[in-house]
Amino acid sequence: MPELPEVEVLRRDLERDVVGRRVKTVEVDGMRSVRRHHNRKQFINHLEGKKITSVERRGKYLLLGLEGDDVLVIHLGMSGQLLRTKTSREARQKHLHVVITFQKGGQLRFVDPRTFGEMFVTEADSLSKVRELSHLGIDPLEHAVSWEQFWGLISQKHVKLKPLLMDQKFMAGIGNIYSDEILWGAGLRWDRMSDSLSAQEVRRLYRSMVEVLQDAVKYRGSSLADGQYVDLFGKPGEYQHHHKVYAREGETCRRCRQVLVRERVGGRSTFSCPACQV
Repeated sequence: MPELPEVEVLRRDLERDVVGRRVKTVEVDGMRSVRRHHNRKQFINHLEGKKITSVERRGKYLLLGLEGDDVLVIHLGMSGQLLRTKTSREARQKHLHVVITFQKGGQLRFVDPRTFGEMFVTEADSLSKVRELSHLGIDPLEHAVSWEQFWGLISQKHVKLKPLLMDQKFMAGIGNIYSDEILWGAGLRWDRMSDSLSAQEVRRLYRSMVEVLQDAVKYRGSSLADGQYVDLFGKPGEYQHHHKVYAREGETCRRCRQVLVRERVGGRSTFSCPACQV
């Protein structure tokens, strides 16, 4: 699933490429990807003829501002891709569900093999009523907090660190990949209890979280073996080449040279160093 860094890369690309463009036509294949609307026509009518005025990100959600105070909300789900084409004549991808064609040429395409992602239009004033958005916690890249404030938040919980980092109501945008990378950077086990950390450990965790996410954006996200994440122009990210633990079981730790391990936790793979994460 695309996490905060991948969605932030898409946000920056969209901001440069589609803001100011006016929608000419919209095609929708089936209702799965626009399921919050009564029908396809309702979704299409909200978009056709509208100019895109802004692009924001909240956690893993993209918010495209439209003329007239509407907002196109996009969530990529498990396997969604947003792809920009220069012309409408380019070959169409499998699992293409929504096509937005611009007046001055080119398209924005929503591809989603597993159809867990979605797109919907709502009024800007109604965003606070969208349950998934209203419950989002701190955005580690957008909301500046001191490590002391972070300590105050984390010490109020009695939860294992990895599930806490992945809790979207606590910290928006972090998923399985980056929680493992953050915890390795901080030298902390995934199952340490959040209220057991010392001040020094909290500092390390906060610093690692910000640095890992910033680096992942810098290297344009992580593209794994499944090839599901690509940027707006169809190019894979490069941060997977900089992973310290994720998908590296059996290899040596780059900090202590011990063998990295994989554990199955809550139906997910968790990667860590059994020696230097304590």
